[in-house]
Amino acid sequence: MMNNNLPESSQGTVLVVDDALDTLRMLCDALADEGYVVLVARDGEEALKRLERTQPDAILLDGVMPGLSGFETCQRIKAHPQGDVVPVIFMTGLSQTADIVAGFEAGGVDYVVKPLRIEEVLARLNTHVRNARAAREARAAVQRASEASSALSALSNVAAASAERLSHAALTPRETEVLTWLARGKTNRDIADILGMSPRTVNKHLEHIFEKLGVETRAAAAALASHAIQV
Repeated sequence: MMNNNLPESSQGTVLVVDDALDTLRMLCDALADEGYVVLVARDGEEALKRLERTQPDAILLDGVMPGLSGFETCQRIKAHPQGDVVPVIFMTGLSQTADIVAGFEAGGVDYVVKPLRIEEVLARLNTHVRNARAAREARAAVQRASEASSALSALSNVAAASAERLSHAALTPRETEVLTWLARGKTNRDIADILGMSPRTVNKHLEHIFEKLGVETRAAAAALASHAIQV
């Protein structure tokens, strides 16, 4: 789950994964000054455990660590439900083209070479956090649109079914008038006044309507008519 309890001034949450304490301190201070909430992991396994509890907005990942390498860690992060959409930026002294390519193939979105230049790290990080948020918002908008479309489709199906049921009921023109006013929230006396008949006659019509529609209450008949009117 996303961390929804961040301070209002927070830029987001960044997970920093590095076995070098000096690097961790430097990055933690710089990120905190920039307004980020900082999470720390000393190796790949600890980083993966962090992802069990939270989904950061970005991950700064050392390429060379004891145990799982940064590249292996990134591959496992991308296979993790909480990490597949999180941008991973590699930090490493490996600067050969093959190493950089390996980082991108492992799932990284960017690569900064050690010794780190904090201004460069922050600039790249800010860009990727903004892009990731925009992508999440776009996906959420598509999901909301899909859900709304499904809901409208369901309502349309209900309306069509209600219209078909009314058609098969073969109501008389007078019964149809009574049912229409019933669906509009009118009482028996109101309907009687509108249609120029007695409340007793209205009640008789309703008894026939209920029988033909297979319902037992005014509310059920009114709901059926209201759904049909939407078609």
